[in-house]
Amino acid sequence: MTGFEGLSCSAAAEEVPLPGSATRITGWLCVEQPGAWGRDVIGDEVLGPAITPELAARTKAAHVRPTLIRRPGRNEFSGVRTVLLASSRPEGSWCERFEITDLRELLDIDLHLLNGPSPGIGAAVTDPLVLVCAHGKRDQCCALLGRPIAASLSAANPDRVWECSHTGGHRFAPAVIVLPTGLTYGRLTEDSAHTMLAAADKGEVSLTGFRGRSCYTPVEQVAEVAVRQRIADASYTLATPAIDDSGSVTAAPGDIDPTVGVDDLTVTPAPDHPEYSTDPATYAGAAEVTHRDGRRWLVTTRTVAYAPRQASCGASPKPATAVVVDEVHPR
Repeated sequence: MTGFEGLSCSAAAEEVPLPGSATRITGWLCVEQPGAWGRDVIGDEVLGPAITPELAARTKAAHVRPTLIRRPGRNEFSGVRTVLLASSRPEGSWCERFEITDLRELLDIDLHLLNGPSPGIGAAVTDPLVLVCAHGKRDQCCALLGRPIAASLSAANPDRVWECSHTGGHRFAPAVIVLPTGLTYGRLTEDSAHTMLAAADKGEVSLTGFRGRSCYTPVEQVAEVAVRQRIADASYTLATPAIDDSGSVTAAPGDIDPTVGVDDLTVTPAPDHPEYSTDPATYAGAAEVTHRDGRRWLVTTRTVAYAPRQASCGASPKPATAVVVDEVHPR
């Protein structure tokens, strides 16, 4: 007996922290596929046996995530499919959109182009797009919790919201991705989902439900979230000056805007600093976070273990762990 019997996976995971749980993805191939989906985008050959094996090989080689998308609600298929190409790299994210009438056209795309600047294959997408996982065949939490969020967001932003296939982390449903930045969210309510999109429209990051940015490792995600939370704390911002590499003060306390844009922070892996950890035995790694204004922080992290529980609805219990912030050291 685990104490989690009979619970959905999202209910069983309520105590597991969100930061650091975003699936690491930098390239996205999103293909419109109305109607029902199988459990696995590639394995079930949802896009048909004629192209699926080759598409699977190409997406794997280019490190691109194949994702099915559809508009919320019931929609008749017109024969024309929207395709989204997106790169979620820091300080260089982009998204393009075009239409196809034959799935074999997907094989004409050089997916390695997603590792570079916007290639101009389709029309540039300038407003943030939202993907909400509603992949019920993969896990019921995604359908039950994701679809109402997608419907609500779509009602206010009809051209910018898609239901999508599995993105990773259905135990944190509703699971939401913002493209092209790769901002990843979980456990959103309708209100917090609308707040999230409003912030994205301003180039900002809502911290409610923020799991991390998909271009980063779990340690780097945790570090970024920790620093964003610290800057958002007015008492910290009002007491901390901005200092550049030479030691000169570039902004006095009280002159620093606590609002941090999507690309105002960069995160890089740092050499291991277990000596800074409160518990070297659980040390998970370190990352350095740098603000555009010159401030820097070294963030150390540790691993926390939780009681075994189901990671998917109906699955057998298995150990659960999370990477959490240990210490934040201004540099």
